Amino acid sequence: MIGPDFLQATRASYDAVADGYAEQFREELASKPLDRALLGWFAELTQAAGPVADLGCGPGSVTAHLNALGLPAFGIDLSPEMVAVARRLHPGLRFEVGSMLTLDLPDGGLAGITAWYSTIHVPDERLPEAFAEFHRVLAPGGHVLLAFQVGDEPVHRTEGLGHALSLVFHRRRPDHVAELLTLAGLSMRATILREPEDYRGGVENTQQAYLLARKPA
Repeated sequence: MIGPDFLQATRASYDAVADGYAEQFREELASKPLDRALLGWFAELTQAAGPVADLGCGPGSVTAHLNALGLPAFGIDLSPEMVAVARRLHPGLRFEVGSMLTLDLPDGGLAGITAWYSTIHVPDERLPEAFAEFHRVLAPGGHVLLAFQVGDEPVHRTEGLGHALSLVFHRRRPDHVAELLTLAGLSMRATILREPEDYRGGVENTQQAYLLARKPA
């Protein structure tokens, strides 16, 4: 059993679109210079400090980018089909099926965490639970870098890439997310906002937020 209904719906939706998603968004990161710059900054902060987990890794683009930057990065995703695609596209890298709410990782074992547009599917009432897990698995001094869409209301999508879906996208205000990270015991280091823009694979219609936090040493 995978647990709550939102986990089941999210897993089933991404299982259905895994191949098409990987194809549509395979060059997304290449067309987002700020995203790459922030991931590069994150890589410098965590270089040689230990393993890094890319949570909600999807087809593995960010995981592979971090690995190319010299980090021992691995990916975890809720969707077995997404994990299968990631393993096929990035042979030699480690990808596992799992939930950011209950990570099968030891306490304090990670130098860093990225959650690139993956906390967006976690309901508001479960977000503190996810951030508590981030704190648990991070080593003292470890960093977490989040990316998500800015907004006040969730968006429910029932179709995408030719498949029936049941996906809720939770758009949030950066100050609210920062407060939850702080309550989880993580220290805020940076909040960055970017205006919407076109990219390879789609068009944004909201501001994008990037938050960096650190577990105290």
